[in-house]
Amino acid sequence: MCDACCPIPPGPRMGRAQFLKLIGAGATAAALSGTAFASTAAAAPRGTTGAGADGPLLVDDVRGYTVDRRGRLRRFSRMLVTPGGKVAALDPGAVRGARRLDGRGRVLLPGLHDAHGHLWGIGALAVQLDLSGTRSLQEALDRLAAYAAAHPGQTWIQGRGWNEVVWGLGRLPTAQDLDSVVSDRPVWLVRVDGHAGVANSQALQLSGVTADTPDPAGGQIVRDASGAPTGVFVDAAQTFVTSQLPEPTLDDVRDRALAAQTRLNAAGLTSVSDAGTSADGVVVLRRLASSGELTLRLNAFLDYAAFTEVGAEARTDSFAGDMLRVRTVKLYVDGALGSHGAAMIEPYSDRPSTRGLLQMEPAELNRRVQRILRGGYQAAVHAIGDLGNRVVLDAYEQAFRTVGDQGLRHRIEHAQVIALDDIPRFKRLGVIASMQPVHATDDMNMAETRVGPERIKGGYAWRTLLDQGTVVASGSDFPVSSENPFDGLHAAVTRTDREGRPDGGWYPEQAMTPVEALRSFTVDAAYAAHQEKVLGGLEPGKWADFILVDTDPFELPAGRALWQTGVLQTWVAGHRVGEYGVL
Repeated sequence: MCDACCPIPPGPRMGRAQFLKLIGAGATAAALSGTAFASTAAAAPRGTTGAGADGPLLVDDVRGYTVDRRGRLRRFSRMLVTPGGKVAALDPGAVRGARRLDGRGRVLLPGLHDAHGHLWGIGALAVQLDLSGTRSLQEALDRLAAYAAAHPGQTWIQGRGWNEVVWGLGRLPTAQDLDSVVSDRPVWLVRVDGHAGVANSQALQLSGVTADTPDPAGGQIVRDASGAPTGVFVDAAQTFVTSQLPEPTLDDVRDRALAAQTRLNAAGLTSVSDAGTSADGVVVLRRLASSGELTLRLNAFLDYAAFTEVGAEARTDSFAGDMLRVRTVKLYVDGALGSHGAAMIEPYSDRPSTRGLLQMEPAELNRRVQRILRGGYQAAVHAIGDLGNRVVLDAYEQAFRTVGDQGLRHRIEHAQVIALDDIPRFKRLGVIASMQPVHATDDMNMAETRVGPERIKGGYAWRTLLDQGTVVASGSDFPVSSENPFDGLHAAVTRTDREGRPDGGWYPEQAMTPVEALRSFTVDAAYAAHQEKVLGGLEPGKWADFILVDTDPFELPAGRALWQTGVLQTWVAGHRVGEYGVL
């Protein structure tokens, strides 16, 4: 269904002085030294019950599982949590003075970590038009009409989630399509992968784009036979419209963060690597962490503009008891496979006139990567196509020769279609493959059509990467794909969609084992975030982040699939932050 992420800046840009004013005085020296802004003994996540001043907590009568860094599965039936919210012991002996949580034989798993999602994107869906799951253009237009009627005071209508491939439309939507239901105010609807959007005529007019407007570098203005813009903008061309959108306030950004974490906690996520946060997002996340309102650990990737503005001041390995980490910078080198924007070495098999779009020239990528490394940040670069991946690997290789890798475990986000000759370079350079299992099953309806039977051998190649010793950190790319990590675990193990298609799995030789899949959503996701010493597995000394679920992933009942797993409770630092079912 979809295949990539998109940058969704949560709000207006800000300079260094304003950033420091908003986060409070005294932050600069600590930030520049690479230490936390404040004591890690900040407010604990707000929960209804758990470990704390009343003493330790014994979680009893559970079918517990955790995976260590060596990939070994550990089973346990009891877990003792310290008053400070960390794991004291698994299967302890006699325990006195501890409050007891009766697990009633339910399955306990480490809290799951999505290695690549978009907090602000999924938060925006709480207040914008959600077109995900629409099966036709008409269904999408009906939703647009209903949303417009329900929100008469909105000056702009914004939404996301359309996919013309799923619609079977045979073309992209147009401004004229949108005008048929909303013509009295501007409308901007982003494709499911975030790499294209469609504007109605009012939004098109505000963009200032005409038939004479040239395509920007790294973008495309889709045009009709006469050369007039149709309303669709691809990749960098989207800026023509997005620059006109009303900027959210800090209160808007806060509301989006809270809406997102509620939804993500309910899915069983206790940690997320957010792939694109601007300076105001950091301000909001710090405030929420300090007040105890943050119940989701965030490893926030700065967008490049925020890095250049406030990178030295924002940098921290741990803030508020590991609730927030800011030590990674996100870059984009190409677009998405679905919209023919992923950069390919050879032309697309189904559109020989194009090889996709590089978002920046290799020389500029090299310059930015080296600046990020010199700033003491981990680089995480979006690359979908085989050319995109090659250009990023080249940039890392050059940067490591020039400034060294700084021991920061640099990443390629998606690593979706890789030339077979380039796969060994991941291992040689120590590059982490941050991948999304659901992309394989979402994209199988079009991926091989796009790249052909030979190039697909290097596509979604988790097994090939794992077998050579490359770390694969799994995520979902929400809201591009489902934020439910059990969808990702299911796809990783079976290479099928929720309906079990195709029979036997799509290129099943690339599947993970159940233990590898859990490891990729826990220990290895934490490792990719430099948090493996405090998160990822349930071991003494690590945070007691865990979930109770209704299905055993290692002993699935007959007729039940892994994606059907229901989360019953979510716990962060020994505090229950969500309850969704009966134990």
